[in-house]
Amino acid sequence: MPRSKRPNVIVFFTDQQRHDTTGVHGCPLGLTPNFDALARRGTHLVNSFTCQPVCGPARSCLQTGLYATQTGVWRNGLTPHTHLRTLAHHFNAAGYATGYMGKWHLAEDQHLGPVPTDRQGGYQTFLGANQLELVSDAYDTRLWDQDGVEHRPPGYRVDALTDAAIRYVDTPREQPFFMFLSFLEPHHQNHRDDYPAPDGYAERYTGRWLPPDLASLGGTAPRHWGGYCGMVKRLDEALGRLIDALKSTGQLHNTVILFTSDHGNHFKTRNSEYKRSCHDASIRVPTAICGPGFDGGGTVHQLVSLVDLPPTLLNAAGIAVPDEMEGHSLLDRDTTWPREVLVQISESQTGRCVRTARWKYSVSTAGSAESAATYTDDCLYDLEADPWELDNLIGRTAYGSVVAELRERLVTRMISIGETVPTIVDAPARPSAQRRIHFSDEDI
Repeated sequence: MPRSKRPNVIVFFTDQQRHDTTGVHGCPLGLTPNFDALARRGTHLVNSFTCQPVCGPARSCLQTGLYATQTGVWRNGLTPHTHLRTLAHHFNAAGYATGYMGKWHLAEDQHLGPVPTDRQGGYQTFLGANQLELVSDAYDTRLWDQDGVEHRPPGYRVDALTDAAIRYVDTPREQPFFMFLSFLEPHHQNHRDDYPAPDGYAERYTGRWLPPDLASLGGTAPRHWGGYCGMVKRLDEALGRLIDALKSTGQLHNTVILFTSDHGNHFKTRNSEYKRSCHDASIRVPTAICGPGFDGGGTVHQLVSLVDLPPTLLNAAGIAVPDEMEGHSLLDRDTTWPREVLVQISESQTGRCVRTARWKYSVSTAGSAESAATYTDDCLYDLEADPWELDNLIGRTAYGSVVAELRERLVTRMISIGETVPTIVDAPARPSAQRRIHFSDEDI
């Protein structure tokens, strides 16, 4: 692709954002008009899923196009294998300017704020913190540049990062740029275990509509939902500001913008914290992409994994997709697109999951490890009949053929990424009140 025609590329990355906070996914609260407009103008990936619902592992997957067990970051506090190439390395080699801003979470645990130069993923410009949630607060932003110099920009944390991003895109340069903008919001503030929205925002949404799983299961949503929604609202306003900056500088028409998140949030309804489970509340994320090659793309119903996004970004910039990447470019969709996504789960458990258009099947074992030799059936959900995953069917005898098919597909996917063949133990049988059900392969 000629230098003058190569697009700028921006990743607008949120943390712990549920897919159903967006209007295009049915949220009635009006939180995301800018995201909704981007999705309608560009390509909306309506069935988008993380491949690891934990901060560090998910980030390692998005930077490399590999699964967490392949990157070496299968839990928080680890750093990717040094031989791996990140998105920055690929864009650097293609002559792009590369910049990273915000939460990094890909250096060892002892690095709370400054990220060592050799742990910055190859980005030429860096302004962030390794564990932003532990060194900053909503109105106290602390960031460190590529040289380790601390910066304390004013304003609400979302706005401070957005201001830095706008300065970056407004910097005169001859070459195109790749910018990765990584927010902490709407992740909780760890030391208080709350969701600090901008002043006055939480009150707008407290006590209002809740997604059906949270309305049914409770968790911490009754006290945290207002702040969480307020954070989502401010993020969407930041997206609008960034788009306005690109438009005013004449760059919008030639900039690819990807909006996505590392994982969702089940508000302690599925385990003792907010993520690290196989449920859609934990793994399904809002994702849309606009710009050259994506405008007018409509709604994509195929299941998309986080590992599909790196090859998509490289493809969009005319950069060859390396063979080692596990995902598939969305610009090359065809009839061979996978019919399921694979999810690895760590820390709260050691688990594996496949999610198809209709079914969710997961296995797990106690403890936290990179992988396990033996797992036990954990969950089976019929998402067509039970989209909010309130009725776990695992162990019910009527669904034996479904479990067998999904188990085979799960093991096949695990082997394809280098995992060893596990032993999977059946869940205790639970008789069903209905006759045995037979499903065609297309149903599964």
